Amino acid sequence: MPTILVIDDNPSVATALELLFSLHDIDTLRAESPDAGLDMLQREPVDLVVQDMNFHADTTSGEEGVELFRAIRERHPDLPVILLTAWTHLENAVELVKAGAADYLAKPWDDPKLLATVNNLLELSQARNELSRRKSGELRRRSALMREYDLRGLVYADPASERVLSLACQVARSELPVLITGPNGSGKEKYAEILHANSSVRNGPFVAVNCGALPSELIEAELFGAEAGAYTGANKAREGKFEAADGGTLFLDEIGTLTPAGQIKLLRVLETGRFERLGGNRERHVKVRVISATNADLPALIRSGRFREDLLYRLNAIELRLPPLSERPDDILPLARHFLPEGKFLGDDAARALLRHPWPGNVRELRNAVQRAALLSRSDTLTAADFDLPAAAPSHAASAEEPDRDAIEAALERNGGVLAQAAAELGLSRQALYRRLERLGIKRD
Repeated sequence: MPTILVIDDNPSVATALELLFSLHDIDTLRAESPDAGLDMLQREPVDLVVQDMNFHADTTSGEEGVELFRAIRERHPDLPVILLTAWTHLENAVELVKAGAADYLAKPWDDPKLLATVNNLLELSQARNELSRRKSGELRRRSALMREYDLRGLVYADPASERVLSLACQVARSELPVLITGPNGSGKEKYAEILHANSSVRNGPFVAVNCGALPSELIEAELFGAEAGAYTGANKAREGKFEAADGGTLFLDEIGTLTPAGQIKLLRVLETGRFERLGGNRERHVKVRVISATNADLPALIRSGRFREDLLYRLNAIELRLPPLSERPDDILPLARHFLPEGKFLGDDAARALLRHPWPGNVRELRNAVQRAALLSRSDTLTAADFDLPAAAPSHAASAEEPDRDAIEAALERNGGVLAQAAAELGLSRQALYRRLERLGIKRD
């Protein structure tokens, strides 16, 4: 149950407010002077303050209310304060609202208006507190991850990234193969490095191969090696990547491009640790942790006969799904600042432009955009113009101007039913969201 502190020297005012709030399941604390109110704030948890502007019968300037508000703001900067004021010091109240007061109401107040203001502020306060607790929990978890694991300099701030990272750290010490899926440029190789750095073979080699960058006729030779004369130009025997990665980790990127013959050999290596070089018949044995990655739809490749189903089962004993950058927006600005050269900074309009852009090329596109803007800008502070992002990219608020039923229900679910928080995500005022709920017949828990 929320708690409101009423600071007013008139007992009848405090009694009336206490009765009004009690009818709406709100607890009320009372203090008859600024000092008593400040003392109570130190002792009791309070969600909102309603304060008078004068505390002596012969005082009408409102200066006492100004001093009280400033003292509350200094000691409790996030605590919402509603001012009760007479018309003679309305100007003071307006100035305090500009300085951070939540609202002001003239005496005698209107009960419905006061309740509407109080409920709105309490809901916003609840949302802020929940967000603060969530952020605090994220910081604790992030600190724990940084203490316990080698994160290879990974930059992240979004909960979606933290969930993937936590899973990666959890499975890193396993010897099971890991399949990392996600769009191009989302950071799959970085996660492969994290898996290796925290594995039981971290002191062994980490060998990365981009299967998609190799001609199909050379993939087998690249992975498994080749004997002299195995193909045109093979004048001497060569070691493959599996042999190079023996005792460590082999990272196979774009695994969906592997040839059918390469898939058969890879399946055998995963099952037995044994293989032959191309053109050879001597069996070789290696102990390698295999991590693979793809942006392809492997089940679709299986249905079309281009990828072996049994190989997929071997590769994805554990799967890490990396979301695109557009689905982890809290990563955008930390990454952008990380990519900036020393002495360069992001201006506010540049930050807003980066958050609006959909980043179809993911982290790779963001890195290139930041480095290009930093190179071409003549100022230390980068502006939106320096990035020259497409003007047609819709802002979050614009795209949320007329949300449909699915978007509203999803926002409510993500924000635990807190209207103020859901409205902010959708780019709406709380009242506008109420109207849409009524129009669409969406019931609120």
